[in-house]
Amino acid sequence: MRRPGVAIVKDGREEAESAPRRGRPRSIETTNAILESAYALMATTGLAATTIDAIARHSSVSKMTIYKWWPSREALLIDAFLHHAAKMLPLPPASAGSPAARARRHAAAYAEALQGEFGKVQLAVISECISKTGSAELFYARYLQFRRDALVDMIAAGQKDGSIQAESPPENLYDAIYGSLFYRYIFGIAPITPGYARSLVDLVLRPKG
Repeated sequence: MRRPGVAIVKDGREEAESAPRRGRPRSIETTNAILESAYALMATTGLAATTIDAIARHSSVSKMTIYKWWPSREALLIDAFLHHAAKMLPLPPASAGSPAARARRHAAAYAEALQGEFGKVQLAVISECISKTGSAELFYARYLQFRRDALVDMIAAGQKDGSIQAESPPENLYDAIYGSLFYRYIFGIAPITPGYARSLVDLVLRPKG
């Protein structure tokens, strides 16, 4: 089921979509310019400098248009992160192998992404949500929920066909993998490598064979 704030496009990729629109339909080119400008500013100048004014100047789009399409600065920053993540970490399609193989591939890609600007931007956006609203619920609702649900469904499919032998609820298995990766990243407990992520998937999911 598609959640609000996300539009599913070809090949299972997800793109940011704001709340229901009024009036003239938004331009895809203009939307992309805003989202890409917001992410670029977060990655290069930091979150504090990524104001609506700065995004408007960088994207050559009026502030009025931005405010009309996004309910808050935080929502725009999350959608900009989502837009980038959809390209950098696409959800694995069913044609990409067994559920366990797809989980290994995605977890390894996430571990690698955490080591670069992607990880810093993700942490900054989550921190901004917490500082403004007291929780990361907005980040979960606009970004994480859909991706988590899709990967949970993938794990459940592997349990159903017998290729994944772990018997815990698929939600718990997902959280054990991605929660562990994010926990290690936040606290710098140990290096996070693609190889470690793949081993973690095998440890948690216990794939057959």
